[in-house]
Order: sequence, then C-alpha cells, then structure tokens
Amino acid sequence: MTAEKKTMAFGWRVYGLGVMALSLVCLAWGTFDPGQPVPKAFPNRTALAYAAAAFMLVAGAAVEWRRTTAWGAAALAAYYALIVVILMNGRVVLAHSTEYGAYSGAAEQLAIAAGGLIVYAANARIDAALAARLTRLGQLAFGVCALLFGGAHFFYMNLTTPLVPNWLPPSQAFWAYATGIGHIAAGVAILTGVGARLAAILLTAMYLAFTLLVHSPMLLTDPSSHTNWSESALNIALIGAAWVVADSLAGSSGAIRR
Repeated sequence: MTAEKKTMAFGWRVYGLGVMALSLVCLAWGTFDPGQPVPKAFPNRTALAYAAAAFMLVAGAAVEWRRTTAWGAAALAAYYALIVVILMNGRVVLAHSTEYGAYSGAAEQLAIAAGGLIVYAANARIDAALAARLTRLGQLAFGVCALLFGGAHFFYMNLTTPLVPNWLPPSQAFWAYATGIGHIAAGVAILTGVGARLAAILLTAMYLAFTLLVHSPMLLTDPSSHTNWSESALNIALIGAAWVVADSLAGSSGAIRR
C-alpha cells in the first residue's frame, strides 16, 4: 500500500465503522435501520432485518481489511444504491413526492452508496479511466446529497434549531442556518469542482462536530432511544463518506491518483 493510500485508508475505515455501527443498532433492536423503510406488514420482515444487518456488518468489516476492501465497498455501494435507495426509499418518494423529507431521507442513504463507490474505485483492480469515472460519479452523487441536506435544514428549521446546544453562541438559530448554508455551499463546490476538496474537508469536520455537540449528548441523555443510536451511527457513516470524498479530491482534477 502506497503512502497516499495509507492516508486515504483512514477515511475508508471510518466509513466501514459507520456501516458496522448501523448494523449493530439494527441487530440490537431487531429491525431495519430507519433509513431503510420496509413496510411493517412485509412477509418475514424481522428475519429480513437481521439478514440485512448481518450483511451490512460483514461488508463493513470487509472494508476494514485491505485485501477485501474493494469487495466490501462494492457490496455496500450496490446494496445501498439498488436496494435501499431505489427499492426502499423510491417507494417512499413516490408515495410522498410533495414532502421534502422523503428526498433528504433518500439522500442520507445515497451518500453511503456514494462513499462505497469511491472506496471501490480506489481499491479495485480496474482500468484507471473507469476508476476515475466511478469516482467522479460518487463525488457528484455526494454533492447532490449535500445540497439536499442543506435544504432540509431550512425546510425543517423548527426541528433543526433545538438540536443545537443552547449554550453555543451566538444562538441556536444562527448555527441552524449556518450549517444549512454550509451544506449547500459544500454541495455546489463538489459539483462544480471549485474549492471541492476544502469543502469536503470542512463538511467532514462539521459532521464530526455534530457527533461531539449533538449526538453524543443525546445518547448520554437517553441511551435507551433507538432513534438516538441510529442517528449517531448514521452520522459516523456520513463522516466516513465525506472523508472518502475529500480524499478522492486530493488530485488537481478531483480524481483519485493511481
């Protein structure tokens, strides 16, 4: 492994750990992740939830081991893109096409798929040109997700503002708007390639701040909450995905150097 890939591996491993954390929450509660909306009346739903969680755990662990990183990342990219985003969330989007939350919810899952695609492109033994195209596809998908995340802050300001610690100056509303704008700015930068790497790095740092300032205190306040655990795990996965995107933008062209 080159020195560059050793550095990039930190992002890959955070990404894998995030997916593993999501799977462990699913296993602990015996149900699908909230971002994987399967109807409660679906046949053998509980058994399928355990199977999906086990798959996520194995694939996430595979990302952690250098020899199986490409396979694990490919499995996660395919599962999240085809099964979670298209089949599971696609049904929700069609049923609630006028609700912004349906799109931002799907974007959370698409961001994980995008991270997996980029990790696969960086590790698979494929043509360099194909790897560059897959990497750019993952970056573009993540950029769109960032735009949707930012929009959600404004559409659901009444839900976003209370999440900000009330001791953080100058105000909760300020940070709710600032993080929304930050997401949108990062999305535009990643999509256009202007200041893209810096934007992805700052986005990674923002997600890390969310873990420290929002999710960790929520877990300490109510450690029995399934929602708190699933959102904390999702945020770790998003940290990893954003980190992966930032590393993939290290080259001057925005593609992974091989």
